[in-house]
Amino acid sequence: MRAIYKRELRSYFQSMTGCVFVAFLVIFTGIYFTAYNLNMGYPYFSYTLSGSLIVFLVGIPLITMKSFSEERKNKTDQLLLTAPVSLTKIVLGKYFAMVTVVAIPNLIFCLFPVIIQMSGVAYLKSDYISILVFFLLGCVYLAIGMFLSALTESPMIAYISTFGILLVLYLWDGILGFLPSSASGCMVGIILLLSLVVLYIWRMTSNWFLSAVLEAIVVIGNVAVYFIKSSVYENLLSTILGRLALDNVFTGITTNQIVDVSGIVLYLSIAAMFVFLTVQVIQKRRWS
Repeated sequence: MRAIYKRELRSYFQSMTGCVFVAFLVIFTGIYFTAYNLNMGYPYFSYTLSGSLIVFLVGIPLITMKSFSEERKNKTDQLLLTAPVSLTKIVLGKYFAMVTVVAIPNLIFCLFPVIIQMSGVAYLKSDYISILVFFLLGCVYLAIGMFLSALTESPMIAYISTFGILLVLYLWDGILGFLPSSASGCMVGIILLLSLVVLYIWRMTSNWFLSAVLEAIVVIGNVAVYFIKSSVYENLLSTILGRLALDNVFTGITTNQIVDVSGIVLYLSIAAMFVFLTVQVIQKRRWS
């Protein structure tokens, strides 16, 4: 895993992708920092970081787009699939290399609250927690982008799909307002979401019988619960999908200086889940 990590990390800076990402994020944040914290005297660096979230939408797909898709396109993935290293170590080696690229600007950000303190009042605890949560959010986006890159052999498709997913997550709060709140509408939405899970299981196993049984359980189970106690479904869709508003954990620190520990656990869980799914996708391709 260490050899893969070193190779991937070296490739990011030899191809200038890592340098461009680090420079752009630091410069963009530095402009906000100068405008808000130095010129206007705003004491919270976390507020400045909230303006830099938009950079993740463009920069993260740039880092993840070639992680597996280019290997597959150039047929060099065969070397990885036949290497005497477990797939988990291969995926983790690539993932940790990307995490290191995102960690570099966040380490630089640790200097900014100190500069604020030298100029006046600073809230170091809140600022450093916000930097940590900002970094963890980047790790979640990296895991999502890596998973999407493993699904295709086109780096451009990987970039566009990752950008699209991150944009949807960025606008998720507004999208929630369009979801149905009635019990019947929420029931249909829950069935559709679970059907997508069944579809993924079918894609991974190619087992029609298992998928059909699971789909029948999903439909019959939800319809039965609806007729027994329909009130269970009222606003259920918004409640469940509301947890996908990942930015809210970070903005909670920015606006209210409130640290949501459950949100941090959610970040770690989502990142681990997409790393696991990436391993399963590559494992399926290996056996195919």
